[in-house]
Amino acid sequence: MARDLEIVLLRSFVTAVRVGSISRAATALGHTQPALSQQLRKLEGVVGRPLLYRSPSGVLPTRAGEELLPYAERMLSLAAQALTETGRVLTGHCGVGLLEDLAASQLPQTLADLARLHPGATLEVLSVSRAAMREAYDAGRVHLVLDDVPDVPGPPRWTVRRPLVWAIGQGVDVTADPLPVVLFSDPCTFRAAALETLERASRRWRVAFESNSLVGVLAAVRAGLGVAALMPANLEPAMACHDPAALPTLPDVELGLARHPRTEGDPLVDAVETALRRTI
Repeated sequence: MARDLEIVLLRSFVTAVRVGSISRAATALGHTQPALSQQLRKLEGVVGRPLLYRSPSGVLPTRAGEELLPYAERMLSLAAQALTETGRVLTGHCGVGLLEDLAASQLPQTLADLARLHPGATLEVLSVSRAAMREAYDAGRVHLVLDDVPDVPGPPRWTVRRPLVWAIGQGVDVTADPLPVVLFSDPCTFRAAALETLERASRRWRVAFESNSLVGVLAAVRAGLGVAALMPANLEPAMACHDPAALPTLPDVELGLARHPRTEGDPLVDAVETALRRTI
């Protein structure tokens, strides 16, 4: 018998990974927790491998879950876009400013899929400093900005909370005193969240490495220099923390989307905003 990946099961899996909790995913999807757990077990049965590490503090994807996640996200995005975009022809230019951590994950593929549906449209993605993003937004080069709420250039149209997780470098002793920490350069919401969390837990720490880019932070963690606070989509399987009690729980971060007021009613910008909402 052929095995099929049902959209409803993939949506349950992706939501659980995004929010880091089966109970929060059930609330977001309007399901009961037992019903969502049953859907996740059904998907694991179809795949033939466990997809989630489950613990009292939440869930993390297994190696199989990490492998399935980008396919599941793309399938959900394509399904949603196929329902709304088929039959429409969009043209023009839309500039999108993205937090680097989002630009490195599933959002570029979502925008690429949208561009394929509308070959007459041009999409541009920028991940730059707060000042440069503000300049591009004011100049009309960037029409949508999805970033940390304090960094969006104007009142956000909508906001969403996303979890942070610890990434652990190979060979790093998480009981070390002080704990070696890999940080994004200041100012950074992730940096502040990591340090405030450690301070509240009375954990001593030292800065082992810092960088103004996700590439630099990931390279340092891969090199085993310390631990870092990352979004789950950028957590590599080898970096996952499988002992929930090893490090204090990080808070959620709040992301917001700002839209340039001169783009109201623009069908291309409408479509891109809808795609971002669905993906994030």
